[in-house]
Amino acid sequence: MRVGVLLWAAVLVALPVWAEPGPLFQVEFSNPGLTPAHWTLTLHPDGSGHFRSERGGATADGSGEIEAPNVDRDIRLSARFAERVFETAQRHKLFGGDCESHMKVAFQGWKKLRYVGPDGEGVCEFNYSKDKEIQALGDSLVSVATTVLEGARLETLLQHDRLGLDREMEYVAEAAADGRLQQLGCIEEILTRLAEDQGVMERVRKRARALLARAGK
Repeated sequence: MRVGVLLWAAVLVALPVWAEPGPLFQVEFSNPGLTPAHWTLTLHPDGSGHFRSERGGATADGSGEIEAPNVDRDIRLSARFAERVFETAQRHKLFGGDCESHMKVAFQGWKKLRYVGPDGEGVCEFNYSKDKEIQALGDSLVSVATTVLEGARLETLLQHDRLGLDREMEYVAEAAADGRLQQLGCIEEILTRLAEDQGVMERVRKRARALLARAGK
């Protein structure tokens, strides 16, 4: 059996049942020193996708802060972001080349980019890529994952530690402004809940409204 057929089958197994035939992109991230230690994001050209994370075995940092649970949910990114991802795949031969720089740089986590479609398939993996476009794409995808995980953390805080939302939302606002969080639309549901919840601090509601406005740009 051809490797391409096996690759296509492996991606389909990882997808939720609503997946339809067509080009697919998947990024898989792993860093055993982080929590979560592993996550995958699968994306369709229209921006629909799925995110799944696994906490791994990293020890707690001792801060006593509530951490986000494992995430396994459908998400939606902007069509413009998805277009950038698939255009990058086309420009880089469907990720069929060597992405890794092989330079001595700090370990940032392995990013495995995978494309599967009727026009071909390819996979490349890197910690740091000397190709600026590939590296920028990897950074953006990590920022999207951070946004999804932050949304799950906000949900947990809303349920178990409402006072902790004030500091957390301050971080979210700062991270959204400097690019550490991207595609805020994928956590629109929890931001809307916070903006409308009279049981949380006014500062939390105000920041949630501002983030929703940013997500709509």
